[in-house]
Amino acid sequence: MRQDLQEYGDSQGGEWIEEMEHLIPHVSSRSLQNFSEISALLQSATRVEPGQSHFEAVVRRGLDKTAPLHLNKNSVADALLIELYATIARAAVDGVDQCVFATSNYQDFSVPNGDRRKPHPDLAPIFHDRSHYTYEVSGLVALLTELMGDEYEELGEEVEIVQEGTRSLIEIMDAEEEYFDRIWYTRSIARLAEKPEEQDAEKKGRERLEKKYGAENLLPENDWEFGFWNGKLAALRWVLGSEWDFLDL
Repeated sequence: MRQDLQEYGDSQGGEWIEEMEHLIPHVSSRSLQNFSEISALLQSATRVEPGQSHFEAVVRRGLDKTAPLHLNKNSVADALLIELYATIARAAVDGVDQCVFATSNYQDFSVPNGDRRKPHPDLAPIFHDRSHYTYEVSGLVALLTELMGDEYEELGEEVEIVQEGTRSLIEIMDAEEEYFDRIWYTRSIARLAEKPEEQDAEKKGRERLEKKYGAENLLPENDWEFGFWNGKLAALRWVLGSEWDFLDL
């Protein structure tokens, strides 16, 4: 892509590729974190094993051509899922348990050519006051909000980690340049105080930075702040690929 952009693209192509190279690892790591959290949730759940009665019910659905075995395709696994769910829903304790069958498979489970949020008529008897059919994530969220109210919102806030957009490569490079400039200027002023006769070569550099940032904004207030700047520069350089504690100017 970089080669094609250099040959056919505009001058911004290289920057775009560098930005993508910076962002892709962050997106990948967040995806892996999500998969790990889902895996942990599934591992902690109660496992429901099918029995002879479930298999027999699936066979009956196949013979009767009832959903989800009403189409000309192999939906045996889906039929077994709904039979397992039906067993759980029948065992729900009134006033205590709430069961939810959440799916995006509207072809097998939803009303044919109708409102996908409603179950197929063959499956409708499974759902009642304590057994709910929801379509897609939006339907599940709406139902959980309805059933749990503020409790669901509070639980969501506890487990949801909202990460604002990852800093762009340009932002990181700009910050690295700023703290490089500040540290270089501070060291240059120190050298000027020690050996003023040897610092003519750095005068133009100091004037450029004073014009860019303002002379009153360039020097640290104390040694602690100067050390803090060095720590920031080291961290920013590490993000950009340097070794830790690389502070050469």
